[in-house]
Amino acid sequence: MSFAYKLFTFEDDGIIPNNPKLPVILYFGAFKNHPQEIEPTFNLNNWRNSWVNGVYDYHHYHSNAHEVLGVRAGTATLLIGGKLGQLIEVKTGDVLVLPAGTGHKKVSSSADFEIVGAYPDGMDYNVRKGETGVKPDVLKEIHSVKKPSTDPVYGNLGQVLQRWT
Repeated sequence: MSFAYKLFTFEDDGIIPNNPKLPVILYFGAFKNHPQEIEPTFNLNNWRNSWVNGVYDYHHYHSNAHEVLGVRAGTATLLIGGKLGQLIEVKTGDVLVLPAGTGHKKVSSSADFEIVGAYPDGMDYNVRKGETGVKPDVLKEIHSVKKPSTDPVYGNLGQVLQRWT
């Protein structure tokens, strides 16, 4: 079974580096009918070190890990790609796969908004808020993050394996 998806690519905006080589993947409604299965599915597909919470309300990114976010409840408007990025509406069952370096922040959400986050191979992750100017060490770190061996939703199938080449 496959679900509709959309790809987004963002360039470095001078503060948030983003990841112009790997697209953000939005799976629409992948867990719409069974949102409680998001975290177990991520973990089964080796996207671990998971947590359940919300999304920070400030621009941030992870330079040392890719991240998956699955909406377990509610709705939210997220700004992906930094200040010059794109507003994306997510709802229960949607999944966003963010390559290392991709800026994201919560703009608004319903009171019941709850999201599951996880990382390939259970990677540890940092939280960076962005820096102005040249950041060669950060860019080197982002581009050295290993591509995942599985898709967080579809395991040995899915857009991570097809698009992140």
